[in-house]
Amino acid sequence: MITEAQKELIKGTVPVLQEHGVALTSHFYKRMFTHNPELKHIFNMGNQQNARQQTALATAVLAYAEHIENPSVLLAAVKHIGQKHSSLHIRPEHYQIVGKHLLASIQEVLGDAATDELIEAWRVAYFQLADLMIGVEKDMYDRMIQTEGGWTGWKPFTIVKVESETAEIQSIYLKPTDNGRLPKHEAGQYVSVRVFLPELHLYQPRQYSLSDASNGEYLRISVKKEAPEGKPAGMVSNYLHQYFEVGKQLELTAPTGSFQLIESEKPYVFVSGGVGQTPLIAMLEHLVDRNEDKAITWIHGCRNRDLHAFKERIKTLENQNPNITSFSFYDEAQDTDSEVLSGWVDLSKIDSIHLPLEANYYLCGPSGFIKKHFQYLTDQGVHTENIHFEEFGPASLQLN
Repeated sequence: MITEAQKELIKGTVPVLQEHGVALTSHFYKRMFTHNPELKHIFNMGNQQNARQQTALATAVLAYAEHIENPSVLLAAVKHIGQKHSSLHIRPEHYQIVGKHLLASIQEVLGDAATDELIEAWRVAYFQLADLMIGVEKDMYDRMIQTEGGWTGWKPFTIVKVESETAEIQSIYLKPTDNGRLPKHEAGQYVSVRVFLPELHLYQPRQYSLSDASNGEYLRISVKKEAPEGKPAGMVSNYLHQYFEVGKQLELTAPTGSFQLIESEKPYVFVSGGVGQTPLIAMLEHLVDRNEDKAITWIHGCRNRDLHAFKERIKTLENQNPNITSFSFYDEAQDTDSEVLSGWVDLSKIDSIHLPLEANYYLCGPSGFIKKHFQYLTDQGVHTENIHFEEFGPASLQLN
């Protein structure tokens, strides 16, 4: 149990973490991968290159130090991290390795300022948090295996269909290779996919939203071809586009994630940019499947008509449910695009009747996209608890 004196020592490191947190976590990852290179098979090395993982960890360590008196306020964040960890099949032994290198990194980065008492305080604090995380993740693993068709770890799936949505996005339909049953997943959840990348000589995991409502027949992910080849960021997505076809296998972990459709008496508003619509499509499909009778607003932005994925599917869903109203924004709108709005998604261009204050809002896309629309909605008077969002990549936003 951490003592009051140790809590004070932890709080005393907050200014250092605020100023040098990313430097500390960058040193930590470099150290850990040097001594335990096998962990490169678990971590997204693309996020190591762009420093998003280092920043996300620095943010988490700082938040823990700031709330060391009452870590329970971080429970929602702990559950979110636990879901990401369970999707990567993180096990208790990994916490021992991380703890060892994190404490060593604190000592090496702080130098003489890292007294024995401070390192001991951080040791107690870290393993207190590790025990909490291990417990949360054990509950998640238990629920996975108790769910009919559920599983833990990596399970082989066979690609049964590949469908091009645009030149950049293709949908991959997957069924269990063992012909086993599929668990029911919640609209908005994701799976982790693992492939071996010859260029890196590593297995690499990536998370992809499930882009269809739960149906018991298949799982569908819709993958955008991303960064230029040769860079870790986008390598898995590019690899899937280039090499995977019907009959080939992918390894998946069970569906998880806290970004889920909330059953509510309120209207629904979905706002997406680019491939950010994938989890929202699953939510919309679910609402149509159950004949939702509340107002539904669908707002999506992309570069142009040729890169507008699921356009025809949205029209079909509108025809099936008259409560749906859709709006499309094209960055590169043409004169012939009579039914779209020009430019990036701008909620101020949409009549407020379609953006009710008491609706449940779902935002998905890059961090800048989410921040822009979150700010607009709160400025209009929408309560933060009614705004739900999913940020692509390691979580860095602290908005609600």
